Amino acid sequence: MNKLFLKSHYLPLLSICPKFLSTEKSFISSFPILYLSSVVTTSSSCSCLSHFPDSTMVSYGPSLHKGTKPSQSPVTQTAQLDDDDDFLDEESFTRVFDIAALRVPSKDCFTLESRLRGHLLNWPRIRNIARVTGDDIDPEVIELLECQNNGDSDAEEGNHVSLDRRIYGKGEGDGDVLSPVLYRDRLAKTFNSRGFVKFRNLAKISRPKRKKKKKEEENNEGSRHIRKNGFAVLEVLEDEEEGSVELKNLLGEEFKRNKWRGPTRLLLLDERYAGKGVEELPEAIKAVLAEYGKKSTTFTIELVKCHLTLFYDYWQMNEILEALLPEVMIVPSAFETVGHIAHLNLRDEHLPYKKLIAKVVLDKNKPKIQTVVNKTDSIHNEYRTMQLEVLAGNHSLVTTVVENGIRFQVDLATVYWNSRLATERQRLLSSFTRNDVVCDVFSGVGPIAISAAKIVKRVFANDLNPYAVEYLERNSVHNKLERKIEVFNMDGRRFIQALFNSDKARSITQVVMNLPNDAAEYLDAFRGIYRNRPKDGELKFPKIHVYGFSKAQDPEFEFHERITIALREVAVNVDMRRVRLVAPGKWMLCASFILPESVAFATTALIS
Repeated sequence: MNKLFLKSHYLPLLSICPKFLSTEKSFISSFPILYLSSVVTTSSSCSCLSHFPDSTMVSYGPSLHKGTKPSQSPVTQTAQLDDDDDFLDEESFTRVFDIAALRVPSKDCFTLESRLRGHLLNWPRIRNIARVTGDDIDPEVIELLECQNNGDSDAEEGNHVSLDRRIYGKGEGDGDVLSPVLYRDRLAKTFNSRGFVKFRNLAKISRPKRKKKKKEEENNEGSRHIRKNGFAVLEVLEDEEEGSVELKNLLGEEFKRNKWRGPTRLLLLDERYAGKGVEELPEAIKAVLAEYGKKSTTFTIELVKCHLTLFYDYWQMNEILEALLPEVMIVPSAFETVGHIAHLNLRDEHLPYKKLIAKVVLDKNKPKIQTVVNKTDSIHNEYRTMQLEVLAGNHSLVTTVVENGIRFQVDLATVYWNSRLATERQRLLSSFTRNDVVCDVFSGVGPIAISAAKIVKRVFANDLNPYAVEYLERNSVHNKLERKIEVFNMDGRRFIQALFNSDKARSITQVVMNLPNDAAEYLDAFRGIYRNRPKDGELKFPKIHVYGFSKAQDPEFEFHERITIALREVAVNVDMRRVRLVAPGKWMLCASFILPESVAFATTALIS
């Protein structure tokens, strides 16, 4: 018989996150009663929990909550004070990280990268291999420098002559210049246009040092450095050897060391190895260091300290917005793209920060996005156009959208366009055949009508907005489909009555009514459209695709009821599907059905 003995277990206090202690259902209550006595603390112990370090909550990898923030330049501070609402200080998002790196020969960098993959930095958009400035040289020169002839003086002298010919254009004892191109290049680097020898930094050495001016120059160089080098800069921290300072002042900033080590690369190590010595590194890295120490006598892998600076351009849009907006505010992360325009739907809480949000959206989506707008009010007008406010970028709202291989020119100030319905439009177009004749009652600028014209036999497109009709005709001409599209500018009911009372009604097989707000109410125009025609077998009844919104708990049932009320027909076989969730609790639906014969030949028609 086995006996079980319960032993009290004491949990370390600092291992409990303070957020669990502040919840309504305490973290302590989830433990058995046996352990309650082990986590009961005094008031002094609870005060320690409030100072729980935030760094433990930061995830692995680069973050704006980690690293060192450099000092802000006086010019930026002055500009920020002048315009606090609209000014975005990009320098405030610069972070400097201390990392360690291995200086390895360039020919072995890829092999060592694969070997030490689990111990490298592996940050997004940061390569694990970094190039060391000033270490590269022509491979042929490397062979001349590293060639050992085992006491063969003739071969060694020949190597020196060959090296002189490559550098100076002629060798010792040669009367003629062997390489005119190299000779002219050497002269151009040695003398200026007036014939004087160039010493670029000679005047700088003779000047007295001015600390204040030097600091201003460093700040200016830093701002130029950001624009020139993109989103990240790696700087190697190494002690300057004796004599290197004088040579650096004489030869310029390009001179890094007075001893050339050959072409090398830097393997950036994981951030947890920053500031550690060789003894504290993992065994895999120690094995590589020991292996190269035995194998190579001319070069040994060395551990160096580096500063990795990440600028504003490195961080993603959501990271910048999380740092700009208050903590309790939801970060806007999605927007609709219409050509080069980003369409935002900001909440009321975002409006005080709308300029900053638009600036970040514009910066992080260039060059695709050139204009950022926000919808200021819901759609109430007759033409269903949106009231937009330009927040950043170009103020032109005329753009070009490419959908299904067709180019549409759109002016968001005068017409309506929704890029989120592209998938639904593609699904609808896939149901058309080349023998169909389509009637688009609310066509807009023609996303369905023009796309359908490439598939079907004929398209009749209508819209009440004269600006939309103008762009519809223009887009049909640009896409060379004007011969297959007939354009109308009428009210929806009048268009249905006029078209189906003509001879064109016999050929219509598909009717699209994409006006979700009140398209279902226009279905009453189909009552009695064939009442003056004889009932013969050649008459076709079109298939109607009508879109609508519903906020009911059962949106399909509610939308079906609206269709039956408009048609005044009880039994209507409707194929219903949900298109997308427009807002919380508000669905956009598509109902497809064949026009009932009883509705088409009804004696009581719509009274216009």
